[in-house]
Amino acid sequence: MAPFHPDLRIARFIPPLNFTARTTALINKATPRVPPTPVDMVIETLRVPGPEGAPDVSVRFYRPRALRQPAPALFWIHGGGMITGSALQDERSCVDFARTLGITVASVDYRLAPEHPAPAALEDCYAALRWLFDHASERDIDPTRIAIGGASAGGGLAAGVALMAHDRGEVDVAFQLLVYPMIDDRTVLRTDHDLPEVRVWTKKSNLYGWTSYVGTPGGAEVSDYAAPARRGDLGGLPPAWIGVGSFDLFHDEDIAYAQRLRDAGVPCEVTVIQGAFHGFDAVFPGKPVSKAFWRTQADALQKALFPA
Repeated sequence: MAPFHPDLRIARFIPPLNFTARTTALINKATPRVPPTPVDMVIETLRVPGPEGAPDVSVRFYRPRALRQPAPALFWIHGGGMITGSALQDERSCVDFARTLGITVASVDYRLAPEHPAPAALEDCYAALRWLFDHASERDIDPTRIAIGGASAGGGLAAGVALMAHDRGEVDVAFQLLVYPMIDDRTVLRTDHDLPEVRVWTKKSNLYGWTSYVGTPGGAEVSDYAAPARRGDLGGLPPAWIGVGSFDLFHDEDIAYAQRLRDAGVPCEVTVIQGAFHGFDAVFPGKPVSKAFWRTQADALQKALFPA
């Protein structure tokens, strides 16, 4: 077994956990705790119109109280393998992005699979993003500087929404922040992918997540919006940052996607954390490697949203 990052050596004691219908149902029954609002922040949750014929979408907004002038925004999409999670799970990171960069962060909740398979989550996120662009001026947001981002499944959804935005031509996304994104359903078909250092999100969990979301992973009917790695031409997409650990199940698909973005002329910065597993920064947020990983994300957003 290869060594974990020095800050993550304790990961060797993390037992295997596979997401199944039963475990996911139990997780989703838990009521997320709403943290107290920091005194320097304004936090509010709004219901915005969803896709045609679908329910409204919940969006949680974070904005520094001292921010007065129009500023950039980050449209954030939470992770959870397409089957679990909520906007509240990334509350601390959203507050930190808003506070550190002086921006608005809009974190979206979307319908989950398998009850709502693709394209429900994508269309929810896209509808909320369109609403953000349409109401940018009343929320003191500069519509020319709106980035999209997400972690894990949220990163995959962000990449898919970037494709939708490009194809539909209704909104102009400035940047993609893709944190170990879940972007290729075909990874579940690999037989050469036995990584004993994988933690948190396993091959079995990946199979369950993709099956819940698209039905038949690897099937010809899977949309490239649902699995962005399937897109043939990546030209014309917004600049991107991709970050992933070397022990992440998604490492290979993420690095391949980054290279294909570059080959298509799309600027894409890549950060690989050696010896890090999927979601390491969420499991051990206080570790120096996790703080540095977040700082790299913030720096990428700073450079993209404040180019001067």
